[in-house]
Amino acid sequence: MLMSDTPRTNFIRQIIDADLASGKHQQVHTRFPPEPNGYLHIGHAKSIVLNFGIAADYGGRCNLRFDDTNPHKENVEFVESIKADVRWLGYDWDERIYFASDYFEQLYGFAVELIQQGLAYVCDLSAEETRARRGTLTEPGQDSPYRNRSVDENLELFRRMRAGEFPDGARTLRAKIDMAAPNINLRDPVLYRIRHGVIHHQTGSEWCLYPTYDYTHPISDALEGITHSLCTLEFEDHRPLYDWCVDHVSVPCKPRQIEFSRLNLEYTVMSKRLLTQLVEEGIVDGWDDPRMPTIAGLRRRGFTPASIREFCERIGVTKADNLVEMGMLESTIRDDLDHNAPRAMAVLRPLKVVLTNLPVDAPTAITAQNHPKREDMGARELPFAAEVYIDRQDFAEDPPKGFKRLVPGGEVRLRNAYVIRCDEVVKDAAGAVAELRCSVDAETLGRKPEGRKVKGVIHWVSAAHGVPASVRLYDRLFSVPQPGAGDSDFRADLNPASLTTLTDCVVEPSLADAIPGTRFQFEREGYFVVDPQAAPGALVLNRTVTLRDTWGKQQQGGGT
Repeated sequence: MLMSDTPRTNFIRQIIDADLASGKHQQVHTRFPPEPNGYLHIGHAKSIVLNFGIAADYGGRCNLRFDDTNPHKENVEFVESIKADVRWLGYDWDERIYFASDYFEQLYGFAVELIQQGLAYVCDLSAEETRARRGTLTEPGQDSPYRNRSVDENLELFRRMRAGEFPDGARTLRAKIDMAAPNINLRDPVLYRIRHGVIHHQTGSEWCLYPTYDYTHPISDALEGITHSLCTLEFEDHRPLYDWCVDHVSVPCKPRQIEFSRLNLEYTVMSKRLLTQLVEEGIVDGWDDPRMPTIAGLRRRGFTPASIREFCERIGVTKADNLVEMGMLESTIRDDLDHNAPRAMAVLRPLKVVLTNLPVDAPTAITAQNHPKREDMGARELPFAAEVYIDRQDFAEDPPKGFKRLVPGGEVRLRNAYVIRCDEVVKDAAGAVAELRCSVDAETLGRKPEGRKVKGVIHWVSAAHGVPASVRLYDRLFSVPQPGAGDSDFRADLNPASLTTLTDCVVEPSLADAIPGTRFQFEREGYFVVDPQAAPGALVLNRTVTLRDTWGKQQQGGGT
């Protein structure tokens, strides 16, 4: 069971507490500002939980704003997926949904203000020439030869840039700050660039002049009245430019940027560029492939909103970069599903067992609790007959040491039913085990056998009543904790066993009409979800997580 959605304190909350206590702010206003150029991943979930959670806890507001300044990489599909993910995680922006493109006219006007103050100029250097003159961490940059154009000339050129008179890359608008600044981000950064032939998903073909993220983001925050602009540590060196922008134009407020460490998770990649590559190269089956760290992928895999929120709270908010163990994420969903998922029986690798002496008065159905610790979840009837399926892995002719399941001449208990003994092993023409013939101890229905100890308890499904199903056993997408470490090709670290599909599974009949998205614990197998993307009429189940952390055992050659 999850601890709670109660937030843990952190340094950002301490800053906010101090700001409220001093009277600097009367209400907290945050924002979640994704770029609509891909699906959100678990790292974005940390930011969502932080921004929306802080606003809720302080009785404030949180905006959803799309930083849509790169239309060649953005589309409506990504916009809609982001809105769906935020809602699914349990948050709402009310009417406060914005796009940076909503402010394009105002942003243009503020750029004119900068030009009029002599703080911005039109530069004719190419992108390569601009980079070459930028300098290094130890050497200052070189002034652009166009840095001292007059205000009037800059205004006229900027107007013509907007009018579409110049080709892509011919001119940019740059801030005039300091080409010798120790912080390279202040060396006359580009504020606007020309992009022809791009249809923006919000503004269509209205604009061919697009502002950069570093210019757009702080001004958008200020226009929306954001008090605390929370972002990850890679933007720490950009904060002086953030402050410069809001300090030199006539925006209504001065937000404070605060940085925190991004989420780095083992056995996956968090770069949107690499995730896009996985999708576009067909390595995974789309953005919502259950092996992906996307919120859509985790949802399809069976993760719950509460488990992801709890995970984000458990990892905390600090300024220290760290690599979070995948086991922590898996442990959080186990805690949730252990308490909330009903139990069911599923045989993933069926092996028929014929009960040769089943009493004529044997029950035709056996009552089983839906959860061993929650009476409120009720019970169900399991059909029972003389032929059942057990899992092939629960039988061994030549058992390894410590094997506690069925062996020739050995006994096990069928869950909630009889103790059975394997009397005969029937093989096919190829010599493979095709069927087991077993006898039941009629006195052991619901009772322990007298005078002997039966160690193994295995699950089963009635052969006559079982429902066919396909099961996908998902595992970690990569076989090493840090894929692509040392600048190697991250694809070389893909886990070839990240997906195993079993097509001849049999599940108990109570699952026949299971609603897509319903989660179960399959006894002794793990936690599963009915795939919400399965074709109509097909019962497809995705494994969310194993019952316990078996990754180390698998790496040493164990089973799933």
